[in-house]
Amino acid sequence: MKKHRNTARIVLILLFACSLLAEAPCSAGQAVKGGLEKATFAGGCFWCMEAPFDRLEGVTSVTAGYTGGQKKNPTYEEVSAGGTGHAESVQIVYDPARIGYAKLLDVFWRNIDPTVRDRQFCDVGTQYRSAIFYHSPEQKNLAEESKRLLEKTKPFAAPIVTEIVPASEFYPAEDYHQHYYKKNPIRYKFYRQGCGRDRRLKELWGAAAGH
Repeated sequence: MKKHRNTARIVLILLFACSLLAEAPCSAGQAVKGGLEKATFAGGCFWCMEAPFDRLEGVTSVTAGYTGGQKKNPTYEEVSAGGTGHAESVQIVYDPARIGYAKLLDVFWRNIDPTVRDRQFCDVGTQYRSAIFYHSPEQKNLAEESKRLLEKTKPFAAPIVTEIVPASEFYPAEDYHQHYYKKNPIRYKFYRQGCGRDRRLKELWGAAAGH
């Protein structure tokens, strides 16, 4: 019995400590070494989702990858074929002292089409769905609030259907996918134009598209 009481006491102490750390919620995977934090978004082709975040001051890295599914260590071929449950995504490591999560959300929304399910632009399938994968209760609240605000102020009539779901294991994509827009700028440009991404973003967001 004494052993059980000691265990319960330790659990209570840990829970109390969590409640004190308002700036670093006790949520698996949110905190990153050095006081950095991470955010994970899906917005269709991950090639097109790296550049908007790469250019932000306070963002230290952007990684293309797969998350939200069941398959462990998936390959690009498996994810793109569908059936893994994963979505092409980007995981952002950022310094919360220099850029807030709310700013990342703002950039995310204006780089996607939030009005369609299981597709983005010319890419169709659940692997191209749009989603916010939150890493903490704070991120969840901010994401939901940003969605509510957009519903009131959006310049388009269609409803917003982007998912807001808990973050799960993130699997970095193969090296040749990382910062593809830098490694293969001509192919990237042709793909982006051919997919109609910028045209659709302009229709949805006007001058704020891609910002």
